[in-house]
Amino acid sequence: MGILIVLILVAVVIVFYAVGLYNKFVRKRSMMEEGWSGIDVQLKKRHDLIPNLVETVKGYAKHEQGTLEKVIQARNSALKADGVKAQTQAENQLNSALANVFALSESYPDLKANTTFIQLQQELSNVENDLEKARRYYNATVRENNIMVESFPSNLIANTFNFRQGEFFEIEEPTERATPQVKF
Repeated sequence: MGILIVLILVAVVIVFYAVGLYNKFVRKRSMMEEGWSGIDVQLKKRHDLIPNLVETVKGYAKHEQGTLEKVIQARNSALKADGVKAQTQAENQLNSALANVFALSESYPDLKANTTFIQLQQELSNVENDLEKARRYYNATVRENNIMVESFPSNLIANTFNFRQGEFFEIEEPTERATPQVKF
């Protein structure tokens, strides 16, 4: 009779432990979704600023239409991207296209001095800073989730209830990883 009670207690402890792990996985998944939502909000702000930036530049750089069209195409691709990997690739293309627009401003002093352009550039810079914070938060939640999915014994619960690893939001452009050259 005493062994039966011990076995029942062990079974109850195991069940409570498994339920606790399951709930922790649900919490981690929700945090990853919240993190992705934060990135999505910042990307929306960024995508909303781009048409205003392009319109401002159009007035000064009429013969640079190809560069501006690439920005709009990259923005549209980024808006349609679905999933972490596709969104990362689309955003990397958009970053490259935006860099070309800002490079244009060097060729047009009037554009560089335009208050609307300066304001849009500052707003875009603020959004980029917020986006960096959102990406860090998201990647931290992915890391925590992935550790649980891979660690024993939580990996038993993860496999049983189909909890999967999340994808990191990463820079894939080699030029963005390169160390900048500073010359005086």
